[in-house]
Amino acid sequence: MLQLDAHTDLRDEYEDTKFNHACTMRRVHEYCPIVQVGIRSMGEDDMGYIKKKKLRPFYAKETPLTNADEEAIVSQLTDDVLHHHRPRRVRSVDHGRGRHAGARRYGWYEVLRLLKRIAKEKRIVGFDVMELAPREGPVACTYLAAKLTYKLIGLALIH
Repeated sequence: MLQLDAHTDLRDEYEDTKFNHACTMRRVHEYCPIVQVGIRSMGEDDMGYIKKKKLRPFYAKETPLTNADEEAIVSQLTDDVLHHHRPRRVRSVDHGRGRHAGARRYGWYEVLRLLKRIAKEKRIVGFDVMELAPREGPVACTYLAAKLTYKLIGLALIH
């Protein structure tokens, strides 16, 4: 599973449940390999799990994704790829209005280039675009999520 998110969500338990949003990728990793892209923060539990399982997340950085970055991401993916993206707060993708202090977010065309490469070299078998609350956020976030979903449908049909 490819995860585009600012947080690793690898806690074993959070707020007395193993099924909290902060545990999502830990539960997923119990069933399949994960590749995390755009990570900019995590808790101690997450870091311990990353070290224990020898995961290699791709951290958010100040420079755009390079061809070498894309190649490294794609090489970690299995032939069949699930895509998980959380755009509610525009965590990984910068839509022009959603910048927060801290690490830069990936740009729209940067993410599209990565997803197109994945679709060309792998098979997208499913995806989710989650944590969208249209009435709570700026219209640009809703538009971005809809546009990303539309693009992913097309990319999933390519292979």
